[in-house]
Amino acid sequence: MKRSNNPAGIILQPTRRDAFGLLGGAALLGATSRPAFAQRVDDVLNEALVLRDPEVPATGNPEGDINIVEWFDYNCPYCRKIAPEIQQVVQDDGKVRLVLKDWPILGEVSKFGARMALAAKYQGKYMAAHEAMIGVSSKLTEPRIRELLAGAGIDMDRLNRDATANAKAIDTVLSRNHDQAIAFGFKGTPSFIVGKFRVPGILTMAEFEMVIADARKAKKAN
Repeated sequence: MKRSNNPAGIILQPTRRDAFGLLGGAALLGATSRPAFAQRVDDVLNEALVLRDPEVPATGNPEGDINIVEWFDYNCPYCRKIAPEIQQVVQDDGKVRLVLKDWPILGEVSKFGARMALAAKYQGKYMAAHEAMIGVSSKLTEPRIRELLAGAGIDMDRLNRDATANAKAIDTVLSRNHDQAIAFGFKGTPSFIVGKFRVPGILTMAEFEMVIADARKAKKAN
């Protein structure tokens, strides 16, 4: 998907790191700059809700020193392609916490998949649902999603009940994820926050490792 190379408020690095926008703190220059987690009335970019929303699943090291926040869509081929690489980076590093923000922007099937994944967390099966859907190579349909989730050991009767009973809460999470992505200036999936770097697109494993290292340096400098 087409993405802006320099959304407002980003300072581009004069090296091959110019894919990354550093957010917040003294590193930002110019009148249009603003902190990554601006305090707003609606709390869209409240740091606690971006990084540690209690309703949003996370994996990796819960005590990690760096957060990677990913906005993704289950029907996004780029999200599927990069998913195992992200998991490998998180596993190899050992000190990264990965926050998974469902952002279903590719149609009704994407919304259905996101709702089912978030409903699965009520039976402790979000990651099973997530891995089942993000791990396929073909376009998803509602019947295929149900087949994948059942195959992942999810209680489908309970899933349907939980999806109905918690529909408002699930839609609130999806709306909050969407509002955050738009506020950060993201144009498509996958998009990331790594520490305080905005990464609006796909990275290789080496580039993820590089931006994680940069995020640690930026954290120490503050």
